Amino acid sequence: MKVYDAAAIRNIALIGHGGCGKTQLASAVLFAAGAATRVGRVDEGTTTTDFDEEEIARRHTLSASLANAEWRGVKVNIIDTPGFANFVADAHAALRVVEAAVLVVDAVHGVEVQTEKLWAHCEGEHLPRIVVLGRLDRERASLDRCVEALRRDCAREIIPIQLPIGEERDFTGVIDLVRMKALSFAADDTGAVTEGEIPPQLAGQASEAREALIEMVAEADEPLMEAFFTEGTLTQEQLVSGLRSATAAGRLFPLLCTSGAHVLGIQPLLDALVDYVPSPAERPFPTLTADGASTSTAADAAAPSAGFVWKTIADPFAGRITMLRVVSGTLRSDETVHNATRDTAERLGHLLVLQGKSQTHVSELRAGDLGAVAKLRDTHTGDVLADRSTAIFVAPVTFPEPVLSYAIEPKSRGDEDKISTAMQRLREEDPSISYARDPQTHELLLSGLGQLHIEVTVAKLKRRFGVEVNLKPPRIPYRETITTATEAHGRHKKQTGGHGQFGDCRIRVEPLPRGQDFEFVDDIFGGSIPRQFVPAVEKGIQEARMRGFLAGFPLVDFRATVYDGSYHAVDSNELSFKMAGTLALKDAMTRARPTILEPVMDVEVYAPSDFAGDLMGDLNSRRGRIAGMDTRGPMTVIRAQVPMSEMLTYEQHLTSATGGRGSYHMQYSHYDEVPHALQTRIIAEAKHAHGHGHDAEVEA
Repeated sequence: MKVYDAAAIRNIALIGHGGCGKTQLASAVLFAAGAATRVGRVDEGTTTTDFDEEEIARRHTLSASLANAEWRGVKVNIIDTPGFANFVADAHAALRVVEAAVLVVDAVHGVEVQTEKLWAHCEGEHLPRIVVLGRLDRERASLDRCVEALRRDCAREIIPIQLPIGEERDFTGVIDLVRMKALSFAADDTGAVTEGEIPPQLAGQASEAREALIEMVAEADEPLMEAFFTEGTLTQEQLVSGLRSATAAGRLFPLLCTSGAHVLGIQPLLDALVDYVPSPAERPFPTLTADGASTSTAADAAAPSAGFVWKTIADPFAGRITMLRVVSGTLRSDETVHNATRDTAERLGHLLVLQGKSQTHVSELRAGDLGAVAKLRDTHTGDVLADRSTAIFVAPVTFPEPVLSYAIEPKSRGDEDKISTAMQRLREEDPSISYARDPQTHELLLSGLGQLHIEVTVAKLKRRFGVEVNLKPPRIPYRETITTATEAHGRHKKQTGGHGQFGDCRIRVEPLPRGQDFEFVDDIFGGSIPRQFVPAVEKGIQEARMRGFLAGFPLVDFRATVYDGSYHAVDSNELSFKMAGTLALKDAMTRARPTILEPVMDVEVYAPSDFAGDLMGDLNSRRGRIAGMDTRGPMTVIRAQVPMSEMLTYEQHLTSATGGRGSYHMQYSHYDEVPHALQTRIIAEAKHAHGHGHDAEVEA
């Protein structure tokens, strides 16, 4: 297979709200460029980039996947990313290894929640962007409405470089505003383009739009602005070079018109990717120095080699597949490289170029390219594989913390070991899930970013690894805390034959601000407790706080200071002082006015405006606090803070209430006190379920 230099590579990630048409667009691009023999269809499960059984069954992208096409001698690497909030971490990882993002916007629905969030993420990464308006052949599709919303919610510098010819079903071509030509598309889904003159009835509109484009390009560059003021316009050469440099610098964002389902506007899109997206040779890769300072590394194939692992796939047949970006140098099959992150040696077997699930062996991958390697032993997502002579470091991708947990149990006895092995493999693929045994309940907990995330993980367990599990309702991670300061005394004294046991300590407990967890202070003076026994007091307090006081939930957000005590020269030992610490904390809790905390979530609900009133009423009934509301065309975004315990059934309610047209995203915000009436119920349930808790009443 052909090997490409950095100047002949374009790396792009297709991003956008879930269901906006990214995967269909990717299929159309691969077909139009000759990399696929037919147009894959999402509805038929035949697309190149959605190949996982779960993706085909759900008709949605759940994991980033890689494909490529050659256009005008340039290799275009395409990463198709998920748009649902539960899986968007994969999109963030993909955006770390590309030179530009292609934001796909549904021309019917316009700007949606994840459109804005992903745009903001690209801003943070300083990534060039091209906007693609898809599904322009659908009923109610509108260029003008979408451009207005994009400029309002994303950036004023979004500028169409095409105008559609025809609306809705009559969308048959585009006017290229850069070259002022009409491009007509074949009606047979082949993507064939015929170039001609602009229809007379559209000439005035096209002329106006081109003037707006020229002005925006001139505004983005000072020398061009001077030329524009002098001449009143820009030459064709100035327009093309100015648009390219402004796009590469992230000062302008060209917008193009397409329909992926009917391969309309795809060849001009490929031209735009080649013409306006910077190559890896033009945009050095962001790296770190050994002391953590930001720098960048040029894509030089002759330099010492380095590759950044941005994703891992857990394939039950092929084993672990490691997807990487070659940052510098040239990686070759069968060579041994240094895992700089873990300080281990890795032998690269066959280097692979991925086309969805298809794998092609290549002898080498050069700087700037995207590829994969199978069956690495110790390498995980975020690692750097490099020549030992290099000192290249890359900031790891930050994955969101899980927010929702379910207890899982195997349907078949003896499958627990299989669950652990399979979950370890799936966690390599998706670091935003976690799996652990709860030290309090001894349940196996599967945690993820939402109900759909957990359901998909369970489905993968069954499909890929043959492990079936039952899901139990999620356990709310309540916490306990204190609301007032107090002092307490703990004495452990036991006399047996021979040496006895004696430990005695006095502690002071006081509340800390939310999120401070626990702090232990040693304030012993004068040797009232020997220095070697103070850590035992802390250990006793730690163990007691993890067991809780009211309902068995961990005790947080307080400081415990040991300030006095006494000891026995013969009978005192670590165990005695550990018991004394435990007894002291229990004594403190009888006066420290303990209370229960619950996790509160930041919730964003996105739904048609007709449902806004009912949805706000429902959120209020769930003890939610409405933080704001925005109207976006026919849709409304409601922002609220709602206790996690009230959101467990929200997905089903929202789907039912809006006929499937609403969506929501939530993430952990903070812990807050549970109302008194609910605390009584939580304590009773906890004592019934676990036999934990204390007979103390909750104090208001």
